[in-house]
Amino acid sequence: MHVPRHSVEERNTLPNSPGVYKFFNKDEELIYVGKAKSIKKRVGSYFSKSHQLNRKTQKLISEIVSMEYTLANTEFDALLLENNLIKENQPKYNILLKDDKTYPYICIVNERLPRIISTRTFDPTYGEYFGPFSSVVAMKNVLDLLRKLYSIRTCKFNLSEKNILERKFKVCLEYHIGNCKGPCENLQSKADYDNEIEQARSILKGNLSVVRNYFKQQMMTSSENLEFESAQKFKDKIELLDKFQTRSTVVNPKLSELDVFSIVSEKQAAFVNYLQVKNGAIILAKTVEVKKKLEESDEDVLSLIAVELRDRHSSDNKEIISNIAFSLKEDVYNVVPKIGDKKKLLELSLKNALEYKKDRIKPTGQEKKNETLLQLKMDLKLRETPQHIECFDNSNLQGSNPVASMVCFKNGKPAKKDYRHFNIKTVEGPDDFASMKEIVHRRYSRLMNENLPLPQLIVIDGGKGQLSSACDALKGIGLYGQIPIIGIAKRLEEIYFPGDSIPVHINKKSPSLFLLQRIRDEAHRFAITFHRQKRSNASFNTELESIKGIGKKTTDKLLNEFKSTRKIKALSKEELVKLLGHSKAEIVYKHFNK
Repeated sequence: MHVPRHSVEERNTLPNSPGVYKFFNKDEELIYVGKAKSIKKRVGSYFSKSHQLNRKTQKLISEIVSMEYTLANTEFDALLLENNLIKENQPKYNILLKDDKTYPYICIVNERLPRIISTRTFDPTYGEYFGPFSSVVAMKNVLDLLRKLYSIRTCKFNLSEKNILERKFKVCLEYHIGNCKGPCENLQSKADYDNEIEQARSILKGNLSVVRNYFKQQMMTSSENLEFESAQKFKDKIELLDKFQTRSTVVNPKLSELDVFSIVSEKQAAFVNYLQVKNGAIILAKTVEVKKKLEESDEDVLSLIAVELRDRHSSDNKEIISNIAFSLKEDVYNVVPKIGDKKKLLELSLKNALEYKKDRIKPTGQEKKNETLLQLKMDLKLRETPQHIECFDNSNLQGSNPVASMVCFKNGKPAKKDYRHFNIKTVEGPDDFASMKEIVHRRYSRLMNENLPLPQLIVIDGGKGQLSSACDALKGIGLYGQIPIIGIAKRLEEIYFPGDSIPVHINKKSPSLFLLQRIRDEAHRFAITFHRQKRSNASFNTELESIKGIGKKTTDKLLNEFKSTRKIKALSKEELVKLLGHSKAEIVYKHFNK
């Protein structure tokens, strides 16, 4: 049932039924197609929650002028219709599907005494297609098997019944070397040839057991009739089949008639791998890239792409395993396996998806340096790659001269211009928790007041106590929950998340853990260096101010000019006179040169 176009203002009159909705812009161009269990609720959600949506969706909403909808009996029917409309119209804001490459097919040509050929062109009127195959080598292996098992002709002659009866053709070299039985001269009957084609069709569909049982039965019959040469030929064919199946990706003979989908998602694109399993063997492997337009969820992407790929490759399997649960039609069972052979099969699919993603997004230059950051994003389950990381550490010696440091890493490298030292101002005594709260509060209050960019990850050098204090500081300025924050404990390199008493352990060999350790160690080094400098200055100040006749003003003048005790001690009297005058220069000189 199709309904005429509506304006945006009429969205409250839309039906509470499953179906497909279409959005149009001012030029009456279709810009988005979506499916819904309830058209009214789904369309209304765009406008009632527009302030909470991402920028791309807000841009879509700003362009909508009118809409149409089409009702469907079920949500799955709506999914099928959505898929067809997207393929046909390629709307601006819908996800785009990109095939990895033009893969080859094997085709049984529509003709009398059909040939079996390889092709990269898909034309349903030309013949029955199988594939596409994930590689030319895989496709050639199958063709090679068929030509060793059966006498399939390779010539392009028009072997009509009339032409054969009129003896228009002569057998060729293929006949003389045993690769063809000569149907062109009626040396092989059509029934026998068609029987071989039917068996080849079974192999192409993955039903190897049917063919194997046929060969086994023929071998037994020949043996019983004492036709040992014929029996040996059938035995050789069985061995060929077994060898081919061993070379194929065997899953488990008990795992039959199922599809496997895995998805690896990035912000702008997703990569979906599809495996089709028949009789314990993977007969089809395909990976596609999906360009996102509105930050669609992985569940939405899989629901759409699963329908597309299953339809394209004529799959009617009732079981689907995947790494993310998603809904399809009611009679298809979806499971996310945790253990066993199905889990191993899913891991294989996921491995292919990751490999294809790696091949499509080849890191170059700075992107190569960010591979560690991508791993860190995965290990910590962050929403975005932490290009900007800040780490805090405290330092004091028996409560004296408490200080703190903050180091900054950008794109995985130290950004030393952004390093900061902190003198603890509000805390008395050795209180690491209160000191951490003070410096985190001071740091991000200032960034907010000066409208400077905030980090994408905060690292606290310490365990649960220091992390809790830092979180209190973020809560006090309204930033808690907006910036990911973790604590890293030194002893076992445990990662703590706010509110979680159980730490996370990253693989000891993971480059992401090495990066966190490097950042933590750099913050510790920077804090210790500052603390030593402050203690040294304090000691030197005390020594200068203890000289009778030398006050704070003179001490500051010396420190500002010469920076260190060693340099001041090495000065001549004449150099001191130039800065301090005769009387004070004499006092300082005599103190250091007794």
